[in-house]
Amino acid sequence: MEASLDILRKENEVLDIFYNLASIPSPSLKEEKVIEWILDFCAKNNISARKDSYGNVYVTVPATDSSKESLMVSAHMDVVGDSSPVEVYLEDGFLKAKGRTLGADDKVGVACALMLAKDLTSEEIPHGGLEVVFTRDEECDMTGVEHVEYDKLKSKYILVCDADKLGQFQISGASYTNVKLTVKGLIGGHSGIDIGDEKRLNAAKLIAELLAKFPQGAYYSDETGVITSCNLGAIVAGGIQNAVAALIEDGVKSDNYIKEIVNKSATNIINTLGMASYSIRSASLDKEEELKGIMTALVEEFNRKYEGLAEAEIEFETHLKPFEKADDDRVENVYRKACEKAGVNYEISSFHAGAETHIYCHNKNADGITFMPFLLGLADVYNMHSAAEKVDYKTIIKGYEVLKNTFVEFNLY
Repeated sequence: MEASLDILRKENEVLDIFYNLASIPSPSLKEEKVIEWILDFCAKNNISARKDSYGNVYVTVPATDSSKESLMVSAHMDVVGDSSPVEVYLEDGFLKAKGRTLGADDKVGVACALMLAKDLTSEEIPHGGLEVVFTRDEECDMTGVEHVEYDKLKSKYILVCDADKLGQFQISGASYTNVKLTVKGLIGGHSGIDIGDEKRLNAAKLIAELLAKFPQGAYYSDETGVITSCNLGAIVAGGIQNAVAALIEDGVKSDNYIKEIVNKSATNIINTLGMASYSIRSASLDKEEELKGIMTALVEEFNRKYEGLAEAEIEFETHLKPFEKADDDRVENVYRKACEKAGVNYEISSFHAGAETHIYCHNKNADGITFMPFLLGLADVYNMHSAAEKVDYKTIIKGYEVLKNTFVEFNLY
């Protein structure tokens, strides 16, 4: 028979901390009650904590051995969801919230970091100090991590506790670059009267020709997974202006608006404009630049072929810089030992998305040293960001064990 949630909370403090945190709704930029709870928890347990002017929270456990390096742990306080009440319950080994998101992303990370700070405050473990940063607004715009007081932090290495599976250790993450492609026909005309004029080229056809040569999907992979990829997001071309304007004017709401536009688009013009959008994701700057070079060369080839008749332009706009793999494998080796000690299977990988690691790795600490972050998973979270979200409570307990082992092994390395 499964133990009750109340019993589990009494038997394991990290679960109790998680329960209390998850029970407080904290949508992005509305984390005030969670901030208050964290500061109160620290005050009751003689843990040094403060918040900055933006609302990020800093927890510090002083070093017991000044010859050792400090280590930083980071997690975010906001969740996907609204401000409605959160009723946490236990079912078949999983913690869930009735009718809404649970917020295991990233209340698991916050709970484990607070538990570590409490243990280190009360236990005699030789260490170089612990720094914890709890950020706001990770789920929307990552403004919290952008406002971190980096020049007040001493650590070089950062454990960002925000992956969704126990044993995940992610050493690199992809950038996000938006690509805009524009093709213009320089003459245009009537699709009947002028159709025989070979100089009147159709931009919709031309952009399709060019896009057929562009890469699509995974571009480069290694043993950690996909490193560089590109994806076609949208193609907009042809005589759609009047069709779109009519839909807006008429206030048409349709589940199949693309079909509506196609049905009402003009076919009696030789189109002069086509546009497309792409995304590039890459955990390697070199491979991203290589991919950009291929796209640029294809555009240049196109312009030479259709000089005087049509022209293409390509623009690249970086929205998130990559989190690149570091040459330093110290923390990776420490993490392997920590998992082995806890009996947890681990996976060293790259992830093809963005996280706070991407911001940390482009900033420097108080000594002017560039941060070296890693993304860790401390629990098995399922259906993240949905009303069906759930977390295996036993993995939270194991996840905390891995985090503490990692800290201890780091100070033994």
